[in-house]
Amino acid sequence: AKPGMVIVGSDSHTCTAGAFNAFAAGIDRTEAAGLWRQGETWFRVPESIKITLHGKLKEGVYAKDLSLWIIGMIGSSGADYMSIEYHGDGVQTLTVDQRMTLANLASEMGAKNAVFPHDEVLKTWLGETFSGNGVWADKDASYAREIEIDLSELFPLVAAPHHVDNVKAVSEVAGTKLNEALVGTCTNGRLEDLREAAAVLKGKKLPEDFQMVIVPASQKIYLQAMKEGLIEIFLEAGANVLSASCGPCLGTGQGIPADGYNVISTANRNFKGRMGNKESFVYLASPATVAHSALAGEIVDPRGIKANDKFPYTIEKANTVTIDENDNRRIGNVWNYADANDLNTDQMFAGNLTYQVLSSEPEKIMPHLFKGFDVNFSENVQSGDIIVAGSNFGCGSSREHPAVGLSHAGVKAVICKSVNRIFYRSSVNQGLPILLVPEAVDAYKPGDHVEVDFENGVITVGEQQFNFAPLPDKLMGIFNAKGLVNFIKEQAE
Repeated sequence: AKPGMVIVGSDSHTCTAGAFNAFAAGIDRTEAAGLWRQGETWFRVPESIKITLHGKLKEGVYAKDLSLWIIGMIGSSGADYMSIEYHGDGVQTLTVDQRMTLANLASEMGAKNAVFPHDEVLKTWLGETFSGNGVWADKDASYAREIEIDLSELFPLVAAPHHVDNVKAVSEVAGTKLNEALVGTCTNGRLEDLREAAAVLKGKKLPEDFQMVIVPASQKIYLQAMKEGLIEIFLEAGANVLSASCGPCLGTGQGIPADGYNVISTANRNFKGRMGNKESFVYLASPATVAHSALAGEIVDPRGIKANDKFPYTIEKANTVTIDENDNRRIGNVWNYADANDLNTDQMFAGNLTYQVLSSEPEKIMPHLFKGFDVNFSENVQSGDIIVAGSNFGCGSSREHPAVGLSHAGVKAVICKSVNRIFYRSSVNQGLPILLVPEAVDAYKPGDHVEVDFENGVITVGEQQFNFAPLPDKLMGIFNAKGLVNFIKEQAE
């Protein structure tokens, strides 16, 4: 990544490259393949949030804490489909690695991307590869929202189960017994993160029957960590060091917690079942907090003090929705999830199945579709069905399996209050219409007849009608072709 680049990748955390003054956003696999074929893609121009940072983080407080502070302040959908810009003198105090953590977690705020300036810090980090052709906001730019943060006021934080915006001060959960710890992932598996953890673990031993997993973010980082003696420190402390991968973060391979386990992790998500077991509980924190807590066998303050911090923001936090197996949500041709917000991709299709079932095999996706919150869905969904859902539908990963499954099942449309950005794109790519009409969702009562007239842009709910704006021509072309693959084939003919 270099300043001024436009970057897309088939992972929701592609936005990490925003640390390099690049416009970087996640897409799904189908769209990535289509981009290779066509050499172009589409973007909806986002509104922007300006976050101005002042001062400097205190000792024992890290970029992960700052990220969680912002998420806890605005919520997991608080920057929905927006672009986040980081400004202020506080930016100059952040290393590129710290900026990567902040840019990475933009995805957990619902943002399209986050971007940092092309400044001297970045120039020093990139060296000869630095390009002066960066892009930055005009001085008179307007913003949908502006936030100011004094870095010196922050303290260590965790995201408690089962949502990343369930943010608390470490002191609020201090003493919580732990069974497992994870340092790594694309959020905090860089060399700087491993150094922080190693500095804590050096010369010490983990408690008996405690599992700690270290996953460097790349092979290059792994090799450098070996040269610096970090891997030796981890092994001597009793930790397990794995090859660079996404494994433990999404619940595959080593590190799947047992029932009832409490895990503290440097990862980016803690949805129920995220690490492979719905009966475990995951806390998210900085590498230093994770390492100190691992040694103690319970959550502790990395500053070595007994504080009485309280996270100052109260928002309507995301809730994990689970529908009882005896609760039939299909009435007529409508699946009633109008009361369900924040239905995430892990609930729609478990993360640990991502590399066991290919997204190109819809018939194999079907038995697992929506199993994380409605066990009756996959066996009873029929072609022509309509889903009515709440807000932040499809939040989480860029995993395209749910959209593939819904399209394969013949779902006519999803009508919801709001939708996660990447899930929306995945649905477009599979020819599955997502209609954002909050009034229609609020109007729906179980048993109401629901119909969608795409030609005239009208949704009928019972006796009421609601209009929706027509889609851009290219998107309509993809829908009419029943998906991006067919659309590309038709254009090639």
